[in-house]
Amino acid sequence: MPKKIYFTPGPSQLHYSFEFHLKKAMDESIGSISHRSNAFKKIYQETEAALRALFSLPDDFHVLFLSSATDIWERILQNLVVDASHHFVNGAFSQRFYDFSQLLGLNSTQTVASPGEEFASLDVPADTELIAVTQNETSTGYGFSRDNLKALRSAHPDTLVAVDAVSSIPAVPLDFGDLDMTYFSVQKCFGLPAGLGVWILNERAITKYHQLASKQQVSGTYRSLGTMLKQAEKHQTPETPNVLFIYLLGKVATEMLQKGTKSIINDTIYKSSILYQTLENHPKFTPFVSDPANRSKTVIVAECEDIQSQVLSDLEKKGLVLGKGYGAFKEKHIRIANFPAHSKEQIEMLCDLLEKY
Repeated sequence: MPKKIYFTPGPSQLHYSFEFHLKKAMDESIGSISHRSNAFKKIYQETEAALRALFSLPDDFHVLFLSSATDIWERILQNLVVDASHHFVNGAFSQRFYDFSQLLGLNSTQTVASPGEEFASLDVPADTELIAVTQNETSTGYGFSRDNLKALRSAHPDTLVAVDAVSSIPAVPLDFGDLDMTYFSVQKCFGLPAGLGVWILNERAITKYHQLASKQQVSGTYRSLGTMLKQAEKHQTPETPNVLFIYLLGKVATEMLQKGTKSIINDTIYKSSILYQTLENHPKFTPFVSDPANRSKTVIVAECEDIQSQVLSDLEKKGLVLGKGYGAFKEKHIRIANFPAHSKEQIEMLCDLLEKY
């Protein structure tokens, strides 16, 4: 039976070399080695180096491995915010980060945009300690523009800026001069199964942590930022990590580096362009995000309420699995992942099939 192609927005299509690297990992018993061994330290070091090169990461940024991006939300709030963060909310996942701040008892604030629409204001309260931005809102297909991110950094140079790059990095450009930290999970653009998160943060964020820690204003035991950083200096983690996935991430990142970030970004632009063109020219599909400047290039969301179930069913029979809408839009939208693991030929084939409706 032919393998299906997964255009779901995460978990999604696996990277073409995943099976090869997984088999090699099994042959080398990577899943059984100690996380305190020199073998793991080498894996950590090699994966970190590959990510640094892939992102052209400035020297003052550190790389930490956690369980997921959701885990990282909590670590950010517990270690870097005493009273209030401010969240730009344009969908379910940016909303959830704000909700975490409420569960932790913070006096955080939010700027909420109508789903799929631009933010009416980029104003941030004066007492904000951290600004949270979602570069690519997976639930609605909204992309936070680089110009808006630069404007926030310019207007608030002394406030920490955290960017959720879960479904965008490395397929969408990210200027590390505009942020203090970013984070992602591996089950989207990196084409791996879920189970690993990466938190990248700079010295400004670490200085803020130490200031709060000296006043006993942070929470967390072995998962505190200080403990994670101390272990990272030795190429280790506080707890037993997902050794296998750190190994696989390093292999995929190395292959992406060989292809080149510019090539990955350009391929993403081309594939998203033909997808949006197909939707715009179709009588039964409409891009959910109306302004092309705000449309995600990695998660394309279309309104197709009358034929959604038919489209999803028909395409799955042909071996193409698309995503349903999210939350309130579950039965009204289709979501199409456009990650590096999706080839130009696969996207072109999908467009041809969509045009037939």
